[in-house]
Amino acid sequence: MPPLRELQAAFREALLGGPSEAAAAHILGDGLRPKARLDIYRHHVFTTLTAALEATYPVVCRLVHERFFGYAADQYIRAHPPAGPCLFEYGSSFPAFFADFEPCRHLRYLPDVARLEWALNAATHAEQSAALDPMVLSQLPAEDLPGLTLRLDPSLALLSSTWPIDRIWRVNQPGADPNVTVDLGSGGVSLEVRRLGDDAVFHHLDRATHVFRRALSRGDRLAEAAEAALEKNGAFDLSLALRNLFAEQLPVDYGVTPLGPEED
Repeated sequence: MPPLRELQAAFREALLGGPSEAAAAHILGDGLRPKARLDIYRHHVFTTLTAALEATYPVVCRLVHERFFGYAADQYIRAHPPAGPCLFEYGSSFPAFFADFEPCRHLRYLPDVARLEWALNAATHAEQSAALDPMVLSQLPAEDLPGLTLRLDPSLALLSSTWPIDRIWRVNQPGADPNVTVDLGSGGVSLEVRRLGDDAVFHHLDRATHVFRRALSRGDRLAEAAEAALEKNGAFDLSLALRNLFAEQLPVDYGVTPLGPEED
């Protein structure tokens, strides 16, 4: 009997479509050939994971049609098997996979549509955090404000695309008018995705606000986030941006990282 780690690796390889001889050698037939037993388990693995991907990416599935989606899922599963037991966590790299998947490289908008669907899925399952009381910040010394950092709602994702992915997503929802088409040349979007109650939603942001919130979400200080937004739009209003941020109850925690002498 080989070491457990080697045996597990052999079964993993067999279940993902690789050679099955090493795993089959340690399976009791009991009325069914060991390889046939492995085939049953392999079919179950691929069917279950494909169904999980379809549940997360229904619009992508509709865009490429179910048969092609099944083929793409098969290739993805072989290259990117699950790293954990929760099926709703599986498929985070599917958008990047589509970006490099030669059979659909001509559908240049597809990876961004997939990113939107993943963000909606992630928002649905994100941990819940209580909103930060804005009065807490009113107690900070004025000199600390430029170094303020804000931790935003864990469900938040900020996406930008050169394609109208919001409209592509909407016209491919159940019950949508089948006669509506999307002009792919109509321009891109900047979107904010988050959970509200039990639902994951998205809406448009102007470019400067999008840049501001993205900077905050990656841990940039308030002064840095405001500077990035002003580069996009010289009329960016920091006070209004902060009021809107708290009105949407996006901040959940804060910190202060003082600016260095060269940054003042």
